[in-house]
Amino acid sequence: MSKLPNVAYFCMEYGLDASIKTYAGGLGILAGDYMKGVKDHDFPMVGLGIKWKQGYTDQRINEEGQPYDSYTNQQYDCLEDTGIKVKVKIRQRDVTIKVWKVVEFGVCPLYLLDTDIPENADTWITGQLYGWFGEERIAQEMVLGIGGVRVLRALGYEAEVYHFNEGHALFAGFELLREKMEAGLTFNEALKVTREEVVFTTHTPIVEGNESHTLDILMYMGANNGLTVEQLVSLGGAPFNMTVGALKMSRIANGVAQLHMETANKMWEGVSERPEIIGITNAIHTPTWVDSAMLAAAAGEGDLWETHMKNKRDLIKFVNERTGVTLDADKLLVGFSRRAAPYKRSNLIFSDPEVIEPLLKEGKLQIVFSGKAHPLDDTGKKIVANIVEMTKKYPNSVVFLENYDMTIGKALTRGSDVWLNNPRRPLEASGTSGMKAAMNGVLNFSILDGWWPEACDHGVNGWQFGDGKGVSDFATLEELDAHDLKALYDVLLTEVIPTYYENREKWLQMMKASIVSCREQFAVKRMLDEYYNLMYIKK
Repeated sequence: MSKLPNVAYFCMEYGLDASIKTYAGGLGILAGDYMKGVKDHDFPMVGLGIKWKQGYTDQRINEEGQPYDSYTNQQYDCLEDTGIKVKVKIRQRDVTIKVWKVVEFGVCPLYLLDTDIPENADTWITGQLYGWFGEERIAQEMVLGIGGVRVLRALGYEAEVYHFNEGHALFAGFELLREKMEAGLTFNEALKVTREEVVFTTHTPIVEGNESHTLDILMYMGANNGLTVEQLVSLGGAPFNMTVGALKMSRIANGVAQLHMETANKMWEGVSERPEIIGITNAIHTPTWVDSAMLAAAAGEGDLWETHMKNKRDLIKFVNERTGVTLDADKLLVGFSRRAAPYKRSNLIFSDPEVIEPLLKEGKLQIVFSGKAHPLDDTGKKIVANIVEMTKKYPNSVVFLENYDMTIGKALTRGSDVWLNNPRRPLEASGTSGMKAAMNGVLNFSILDGWWPEACDHGVNGWQFGDGKGVSDFATLEELDAHDLKALYDVLLTEVIPTYYENREKWLQMMKASIVSCREQFAVKRMLDEYYNLMYIKK
């Protein structure tokens, strides 16, 4: 095989371990798993990110049952000072960026950029992940993008492919343009060459969720990096859309599931001169998330039920230590953990008290929730508060684990019996938590969104509800929600609960089918192979 191209991977967040607060949610978890997979399988790649002083929010619940945010300065022993510093001009003054290398967690070379050093007036640029407002966000993205390319030059790393994981990395493209234009190329010539070097992954299937900024603020911040207003508009429009800019600057782009590929192509069909958006479905780093004893048991080397019950008892102990609640190992336990964004409908299952309350009162159903709302998302925080209210109403059947992180995610995706997911289709880009659950023998019970349409064999390795209907099939969101709620209850009452309590043999068969059908298809090696073969290697 010919030599694989060297790749530089840019991302705002990396979920490596609960002990290092460099991630917020699924995007970071994916990027962290990616870096681990690259190391495991010896691919030629380096990662670039940011050393966040406080990370994402710690979100806890107060005595009134309301979520509140707090931030703590972090100290890390897992980073090594590279001795490298680069400069980026932000708001007309030089900002010095210190470069750290991650030396734990089994990752490929991963460099984190840091402005929290004495020589800077702007030490807080790398303070909070996704915190504050537009100016700070742009400054952070200039550190990642412009600073990241300058770090590669200082390292002497000869990148042949620059992979932008989300639009946050776009300013790296502006730095590549600047280098070429300073070497004598015109803007159009530089753009043509740069396009051949850049690939782009889009994650956000809602137009409004894709970041944009006014041209004035980009020019004021210096994010244009030498480009004129006209050149900015030609790339990202006015206001400037980071995703559109990244699409126009890349040779090829991808969505993170096959359904998401369709959604993304439809979303951006009006963007001229954009590349094809292909589908490369996300995957997980199996050693991080999956109990190897479950994989062995599914292969006939152990007792599948007993191994699962050990994980379930571990989860019950974990819940008890965190909340004081003691759940029943013999009763059906449903897990639900993800960002508390309105489209994910975390509290949908509670929508009809007449259906759900008898199940919770009888103890036939136990539900463990976790998740954070974005600090500025009041609707998301109301959803969390509503779930906390239900924990008070049904203290033995409903639990909320505050301050969602990788530790909670790992406990829930190993120890639950069922993994519930009910976003409004097609707004879930991928949803890797379901893959973790599936490989641990936890049966997915989900809307046909994200990755699940590719894996679901209804009644064989999990269940679907909603029949693939989504936002475009109904006049209002209320109608869609009512449709999905009825479908959720129907499958829960006629299939999930009866199988669990009355047909252990079938449940075990489904657990095994879940593991066997997902363990290779949704493991990081398949994803990395696809990125190299479909995106990094030029055809």
